[in-house]
Amino acid sequence: MAWIKTINVENATGKLKQIYRRIAGPKGKIDHILMSHSLRPHTLDGHMRLYKNVLHHNANQIDKSMLEALGVYVSMLNQCHYCVEHHYQGFKRLINDDVLAEKTLSSMENSTLDDVYNQQQITLFNYAKKLTLEPQKMCKNDVRLMKEAGYDDGEILEVNQVIAYFNYANRTVLGLGVELESDNVGLSPNDNDDEENWGHS
Repeated sequence: MAWIKTINVENATGKLKQIYRRIAGPKGKIDHILMSHSLRPHTLDGHMRLYKNVLHHNANQIDKSMLEALGVYVSMLNQCHYCVEHHYQGFKRLINDDVLAEKTLSSMENSTLDDVYNQQQITLFNYAKKLTLEPQKMCKNDVRLMKEAGYDDGEILEVNQVIAYFNYANRTVLGLGVELESDNVGLSPNDNDDEENWGHS
């Protein structure tokens, strides 16, 4: 499941057991990326709060399917197959169109984003690519291009945080050898502003 020891649901105690109860998906399953934190429950708590507030908070203005698509793209750039699979499945459920979902994934793989997205949207993917692969080269112009495309500062912040989160998650998975689950892939919390509501569905 990972290159380090992890604690499963059956053996969890104390704070870890409490957190597992809050984040469990159907049938009490815990995603392997989350279980990888089990030796330090406080980092699991931090990860889930960041994830939920960045990607699943109802105050976000950017459409959730776009935020998920950016997450898939960042994960693909990092060759993090675990996160690509999880968030592609989440993206596919959100748009409820298997053909479009497959076309979107193909456009990311083949660098043909304009097959699916308009030029305004592509500015977000360009920002994601540069921030992921060449963060040391970021400059004020990268933000200006998104502003000129029609995104306001708050929306740009949302995009920045989603990209930053996925780079963090990708490195958690890749750095610890987290393996993909055999089922329940792509579950996510419902959008709300309750920081204690982490249940996956």
